[in-house]
Amino acid sequence: MKKHLALLSFAFLIAANSVQAQKRLIEKFLSEKSDTTRNTSFIILPAAAYAQETGLEFGAISVTSFFTDKADTTTRSSAINAIVTFTTKKQSNFVIKPDIWSPGNRYHYSGVLRYKNFPFDFYGTGDETNEIDKDRLSQKIFILSADVEKLITRKIYAGINAGFENYTFTDKEQGGIYQTEAFQDKEGGKLAYIGVSAIFDSRNTNTYTTKGSFLKLNYSYAPAITDDAFKGSMIHADFRSFRTIAPKFVLGINTTYQTIQGSKLPFYLLPQLGNDQVMRGYYTGRYRDQNLVTAHGELRYRFMNRFGVAAFAGTGSVFKNGEFAFRKFKPNYGAGVRYFMDPARGITLRMDYAAGEKRPGEERQKGFYFALAEAF
Repeated sequence: MKKHLALLSFAFLIAANSVQAQKRLIEKFLSEKSDTTRNTSFIILPAAAYAQETGLEFGAISVTSFFTDKADTTTRSSAINAIVTFTTKKQSNFVIKPDIWSPGNRYHYSGVLRYKNFPFDFYGTGDETNEIDKDRLSQKIFILSADVEKLITRKIYAGINAGFENYTFTDKEQGGIYQTEAFQDKEGGKLAYIGVSAIFDSRNTNTYTTKGSFLKLNYSYAPAITDDAFKGSMIHADFRSFRTIAPKFVLGINTTYQTIQGSKLPFYLLPQLGNDQVMRGYYTGRYRDQNLVTAHGELRYRFMNRFGVAAFAGTGSVFKNGEFAFRKFKPNYGAGVRYFMDPARGITLRMDYAAGEKRPGEERQKGFYFALAEAF
């Protein structure tokens, strides 16, 4: 798995024009005090990374946090997260994710707007791909999706969702597995879908949860846009449960299930094992297939108002229809630190190191993750 180096720079603290300005910035980012005014909060931080295939990557991360009803303390915190980065090899990544709760939490709005022009490593499909088969591809992705959920009764929501996705791929290395084996929609394709959701949500907060449970079931249908395009169904299930087991200690449990059913399944729509939220430690797409099941546990310790740590472990597998087997499940484990950018609202900046399986003749799979918000 390629290694990424992610850095946060607080050099702007030194560049402040006066000692008083420096003190105000230190107070904002390191003070143990919490801002309980419920005013809009805007935070922007620089970010940088380096990888051989991209060169130097630089950009910014921003979080805008607000309440749609400042007077009602039961209204959950809303946020708009954005990431913009560019590389010295003319690649780019842009993501904006709104997550908005209406007054009284009667409606929940969320979505994704993403454009990504980045290389990635393709290993084939299935749960036994090999490092030696790694084939570097160039990809361009555009994703636009939106979800609306309405409170039906206490803790129960019903929702609808829709989205459009466009993928383009180019093989950067001749003679690799991408060219020699048959995969559906090698050059990419388009997808439009619409779906429905059912949600149970008893969490005490939607950011740094310390008690309660969350269950979301989603079914989406994609009609064929062209004669040779994918046509079928996608099902997602996400269960989370949290419990405070001791002062400052929280135990979180997360299980997920994904499946795609239909004709002409494109390789890029197959559920993928590994990302910064689910099965950390695995390169996203190292294993991909028609079905995905994962289970995780995470122990979180918030030892200061601004800082915390976490340890996690889990297991998961991808498989074809009718080929589920517990012996195929792969491990993951790791630990990380948390910086609370907004302690009162539980908005965190997360840095995790995770490891996975060690296949014969390969190094153990592992990864470093730098992300906004908790993994689940």
